[in-house]
Amino acid sequence: MFRFFRKKTPSAPPSQDQAPLVEAPEEVATEPLPAPQPDPPARQSWMTRLRAGLSRTGRGIGGLFGGSQVDESLYEELESALIMADAGVQASTQIIEQLRRRVRKERLQSPQEVRLALCDLLTQHLEPLEKSFDLGHAKPVVTMIAGVNGAGKTTSIGKLAHAMQDRGAKVLLAAADTFRAAAREQLIQWGQRNNVSVIAQEGSDPAAVAFDAVSAGHARGMDIVMVDTAGRLPTQLHLMQELKKIRRVINKADASAPHEVLLVVDGNTGQNALAQIKAFDEALELTGLIVTKLDGTAKGGVLVALASQAQGCRAVPVYWIGVGEQMEDLQPFVAREFAQALLGVD
Repeated sequence: MFRFFRKKTPSAPPSQDQAPLVEAPEEVATEPLPAPQPDPPARQSWMTRLRAGLSRTGRGIGGLFGGSQVDESLYEELESALIMADAGVQASTQIIEQLRRRVRKERLQSPQEVRLALCDLLTQHLEPLEKSFDLGHAKPVVTMIAGVNGAGKTTSIGKLAHAMQDRGAKVLLAAADTFRAAAREQLIQWGQRNNVSVIAQEGSDPAAVAFDAVSAGHARGMDIVMVDTAGRLPTQLHLMQELKKIRRVINKADASAPHEVLLVVDGNTGQNALAQIKAFDEALELTGLIVTKLDGTAKGGVLVALASQAQGCRAVPVYWIGVGEQMEDLQPFVAREFAQALLGVD
C-alpha cells in the first residue's frame, strides 16, 4: 500500500490509502539558493565539537610538538603518527617530506612553528576534497544516498533535511530502503521531526518508490529530493545491482537525474572506507561523500589517504562530516578546520 507522509497544515490531511496524483512537471527557472552563513559563535561551537571528535588523533599527532627540538626523530614520529591515524603510508611520507623542505627553506626553529607549517600542508593536501553542495543546478536536485548498514545513512538524511531547510529549500524524502525493516519508519520519524514530506510504499519495489518521489518532487516544486537506499556491503552483488536499477529508474523519471550520488561512510572504519568508496564509485559514479562518526576515533586521518587517492580510490569530494547525534553535528567539510582539529591547532 502506498503511503504519503507530509507535514500537517490547517487543511484536511492527505489520504493514507492511495498515492498522490502527480501532475506533469513544468519547467521552472532555477536560481542558486544561498549557501548557509553560520554566525561566528555557532562556528566556534562546531570547531569545539570537531576538535573533541578528533581528540584521540589530535593527541597522537599534536602531542609530539611538546619538545624543544626539531630533529629527525620528530619527523619520524610524525610520520608514524599519521600512519597510525590511517592517513596511509603514501600520503604520510609525502607530507613529511614536504614538511622537511619547508622547515629548511623557511628556517623554522621551534616545534610550534613546525606544527603550524604541518597544518598548512595538511590543509593544502585536503583542499581537493572540499566542495560546497550546490542547491541551484537543478530543480529539484535529485540526490541518491547509499551506504553500508550502520554508517548512519538514514540519520544523516534527517540531519541534511534540517540543514537544507535552513537554506530555504523545500525538501522531499523518499523511503527507498525497503531492505531493512525499520528503515522506512525511521525515515518517516525524521520527516515528522523536520516537518518534511516523505514518500513511502510498504512492501514495494524501492525503484518504484524512487520514481514516484522524483515525479512528486517535480509536481510540487521541491528544491531537493533525497532518496534513501538500502544499506549494503559492496560484496553483496545482488544488492549493488538493485542500486544500479534505482539509478536507472530515477533517470527515467528525470533524464538529468540523479544530480548527486552520495555515499555515507563511517569514519571509524579507517582504511576500509577507501575500499567502500572505490566499490560504490565504480557502481554508481559518486559525486560526494558524507563522513560520519568522527567522534573520539583514531581513524580521522582517512581523509588524508583519500586525498592522495590511496588504494586506487578517486578523491571523491567530501560534502559533510559528522561528529555526534545532534542536528547541528553534521557540517560542511572545510579543509583548514579539519587540519586544525587533527593537529589541535587553534
